[in-house]
Amino acid sequence: MVDLTDLLADLAAESAQLDALVAPLPAADWARPTPAPGWSIGHQIAHLAWTDHVALLAATDAEAFYATVTSAPDATRLVDAGAEEFLAPPQELLHRWRTGRSALADALGAVPAGEKLPWYGTRMSATSMATARIMETWAHGQDVADTLGVVRPDSERLRHVAHLGVRTLGHGFAAHGRTAPTTPVRVELVGPGDDTWSWGPADAADRLTGPARDFCLLVTQRRHRADLALVATGPVADEWLDVAQAFAGPPGVGREPAGGDGVRA
Repeated sequence: MVDLTDLLADLAAESAQLDALVAPLPAADWARPTPAPGWSIGHQIAHLAWTDHVALLAATDAEAFYATVTSAPDATRLVDAGAEEFLAPPQELLHRWRTGRSALADALGAVPAGEKLPWYGTRMSATSMATARIMETWAHGQDVADTLGVVRPDSERLRHVAHLGVRTLGHGFAAHGRTAPTTPVRVELVGPGDDTWSWGPADAADRLTGPARDFCLLVTQRRHRADLALVATGPVADEWLDVAQAFAGPPGVGREPAGGDGVRA
């Protein structure tokens, strides 16, 4: 089991990497549109600040967390409305994001072992919440990096994103209105250090292999399967590439293919 202290350190490092990318930007660049329709760089950071805020409520005041849903004028726009609510001039937004993520880390570190926190459509442990925050920070950081034309170096923190991507296999199917498979899938990914990360039975007939970064881009819906060097063997693994979704909530719209061929086996 991953230690919560280590997870929180990785979350801080992932946040710091994105912070270093956006902090020097002139104010005009914060308004630049990102690959997420209707969202600027400012919206991306505001979204992270808002989700840190509601995660803090989940860790400290469950009643207040549930109120964010029940009091929402339109539950289908909860995420967009949250980003719009937290949007502010760059320096104010940076301060809000920095103080909020620090408060969340302190709160998660204080959650008693075994306690489950409320979240959208599920409940999760503090370690799962920290893992989800790493995934969100990495994914929205990817949108910012794509907007700026920056290639971020891969780190071992990708393992957390990949792990969540594997754990949410059934959720991806269910979110798209499909029956969650019972067939096991063997996942073998090549990490940044050329080591292999693996999940699932070694003798499973259905298999998914490829670069860890590509798998993380898939499960966060930052790239279309056709543009990734992932090899799916077997019907369940192949269908998974169409519905993979590591984040909670309804199915995302995903991204259109940029011209890759994809690989199916």
